[in-house]
Amino acid sequence: MFKIKILPNGPYVVQGLNKLIEETSQRKKGILEAVETNEFEQESEYHLCRCGASANKPFCDGSHAKVHFDGTETADRKNYMDRATLQEGVEMDLLDDERCAFARYCHRERAEVWTLTANSGDTENMREAIEGASACPSGRLTAVVDGKCVENEYEPTIAIVQDPEQKVSAGLYIRGDFELQAADGTTYEKRNRVALCRCGASRNKGSISKVVFMHKV
Repeated sequence: MFKIKILPNGPYVVQGLNKLIEETSQRKKGILEAVETNEFEQESEYHLCRCGASANKPFCDGSHAKVHFDGTETADRKNYMDRATLQEGVEMDLLDDERCAFARYCHRERAEVWTLTANSGDTENMREAIEGASACPSGRLTAVVDGKCVENEYEPTIAIVQDPEQKVSAGLYIRGDFELQAADGTTYEKRNRVALCRCGASRNKGSISKVVFMHKV
């Protein structure tokens, strides 16, 4: 298990991570997918920029102090199941906590995940709905089949994401077995995928499964 510590008004300090990569969103057959485009040299500890002002992105260069970055964590810390609403479908249901990273991986070949869930009596619609929910990098969406949550297993990874279609850099997509610690020392609810802001402009800082931001490349 690797650990991410949020420093007060400072960077993310990452320890025990073996895979820090760059991913680029690319469209294949009309569907956006994350494609690995670079892997960074392995280090025992990474300091990743949270304010968006570093001249050495994705790494911190101390610019947060120069720009007087306010990194106060404002996200609701309730557990996912307490925040999420349940959309009932025909053969599956969908949990949605409405924290969106705007990755758009939930838009599939036939329709978006919510419509596919509503029409999940069709086997192909159900398959695409599960794939789309599982692809959501923020953890906003979770497919529920026969009362059980369906989620992928992930290699522990932090992905620095680029979104050329929107002409922006996106967030940090975190996957696998990890612990996220707030600046006050408390630990967020354990999830297997979250999205974290790296531009400093999110209105939902410090959350699990969140990002309301995009910053121009």
